[in-house]
Amino acid sequence: MAEANGSTSEPVFLIFGRSGWIGGLVGDYLKEKGAKFEYATARLEDRSAILADIERVETIRSNVIGCLNLADVCNSKGIHMLGKGFKETDKPNFTGSYYSYTKAMVESLLKEYPNVLTLRVRMPIVADLVYPRNFITKIIKYDKVVDIPNSMTVLPELIPLSIQMAERKLTGIMNFTNPGCISHNEILEMYKQYIDPDFAWSNFTLEEQAKVIVAPRSNNLLDTQRIQSEFPDILPIKESLIKYVFEPNAAKKEEVLAAVKEMRGR
Repeated sequence: MAEANGSTSEPVFLIFGRSGWIGGLVGDYLKEKGAKFEYATARLEDRSAILADIERVETIRSNVIGCLNLADVCNSKGIHMLGKGFKETDKPNFTGSYYSYTKAMVESLLKEYPNVLTLRVRMPIVADLVYPRNFITKIIKYDKVVDIPNSMTVLPELIPLSIQMAERKLTGIMNFTNPGCISHNEILEMYKQYIDPDFAWSNFTLEEQAKVIVAPRSNNLLDTQRIQSEFPDILPIKESLIKYVFEPNAAKKEEVLAAVKEMRGR
C-alpha cells in the first residue's frame, strides 16, 4: 500500500495475484468500496529463459524468492506490504508438504522487514458453496471426512479487516482467522440444518485419510488475541459462518441446493 501523490489520505493498493482466489476477492472488495487500487502485471519472480521442469524449484521461486523480492522493493520505497502466510510468535511446525515448507520458510524471513504484515490464512471459506477452493465446498463433495477441530478464515468478514490492517500499517505476523475452532462435522451439521436436511456423510480416521490424499494435512488452533485486540467486534467462527455463509444461502435454498447437487453429480 502506498500513498497517492504523497497524500496521507489517499492510500493506493497494489494487488499481486489477480488470477488467484483471495487476490481477486480483495480487488472486488476494494472496487465496491471505491478505493484506489491496481492489479500488478509483473510476476513476483524473475524467470530465466530456461523453464525449470522441477516442481520444487518452481515452488521455491514463487513462494520464497518472489515474496522476498516484493518485500525488499516495497521496503526500499517505503510501501507497506501485507501478505498471507499457535501464536504469532510461534514458528510454523508443519512440513508435511513442500508447499507448506516453503511458506514457513518465507514467513520467517519476511518478519525481519519493518514494512510487512503476513496473514496466516486457514481453511478459507466464502459464501459460494460450489466454488471449488471454498473449504465447505470441498467437504460437502466427500462421502467421508475426518472430524478434527481447526481454526478457519471466513473471508467475507475478514477481507475488509485486511484492508484496515494495511491502512493502519500493522506489521509482523497476524493469525488471520476467526476466534475459536470448528470441526468438519459441525460445519456439515450446519449445512444440513440450513441447506439440505437430507445430507449425509460418514467419518474416517487420519490413517484412513492418509491412504487417499497426496500430501499430509495440518490441523491446528491459532491464537487470535492479536486480531481480537485490533478488531474487538470480529465474530467467533460459528457466528461468522451463520452470518456470512449459511443465512445468505438459506435465503435462496432451492437455488443453492440445485447447484450443489449438480456439482456433486447426485
